[in-house]
Amino acid sequence: MGLAHDELGSGAPLLVVPGGPLLAPSYLGDLGGLPARLHLLHLRGTGRSGPADPAELRFDLHVDDVEAHRAHAGLDPVDVLAHSAGAAIAIRYALRYPSHVRRLVLVTPSLRSLGRGPDLAQLRAVAESRSDEPWYPAIKEALEAVLAGSVEGSDWAVMTPFFYARWDDAAQEHARASEATRLPNAAAAYYAAGAPVATPEELAELDVPVLMLAGGVDSFPSPAAAQEVAQLFRRCSVVVQTGAGHYPWQDDPAFFRNAIGGFLAD
Repeated sequence: MGLAHDELGSGAPLLVVPGGPLLAPSYLGDLGGLPARLHLLHLRGTGRSGPADPAELRFDLHVDDVEAHRAHAGLDPVDVLAHSAGAAIAIRYALRYPSHVRRLVLVTPSLRSLGRGPDLAQLRAVAESRSDEPWYPAIKEALEAVLAGSVEGSDWAVMTPFFYARWDDAAQEHARASEATRLPNAAAAYYAAGAPVATPEELAELDVPVLMLAGGVDSFPSPAAAQEVAQLFRRCSVVVQTGAGHYPWQDDPAFFRNAIGGFLAD
């Protein structure tokens, strides 16, 4: 059975790989009203694509699912957009099937599949700038643990406010709705042992135009990390959306729409 997907909008098709990892695509909404026909994938094990064995959820094992959807939908070549952890799948997809990818958009991409973690210096700076917010004292202890190198899920679980530029009612509702679709132990399954790390040599050979959009107050990645990693690709440009967090289409939909729409229209 192929992947379930949602189609929204109108225009040229855009294949969308959700992040999370392993969130259903509902958290993406319509991506700020991007001028495209969005193919929002329900990755294996998520949403309407149903349950799956955790051993089958490692990110590189999703690549051929994406290819099967592309082929079935007759999209050749197709623009691909990935958010956050979805970048691991999208980059591996482009490396495996470069002739099927017209352009690749990486929105606040996780860099874990490139062997890089979050920018803790950026996280500390952002945290200091927000230390007067009412929710901050409750998460300070976990924050210090994360900044000291903790990878405990319980510490990271309370970092959610730092994924948003504003931890207001809308952000909290978005976070609750997103979390409700997350699979248990998703990160462990997605980045399980044996998952490939894309090498500089592989990325340098990828002859596909790439746009990386980073949020100005995001640490996952920070703008500096995005700029550094972009140098590994043969053809990669970076746009920094000032004042945006990890979900930039929520912070300034018009900026997001224009930046990505302009790249895809070139």
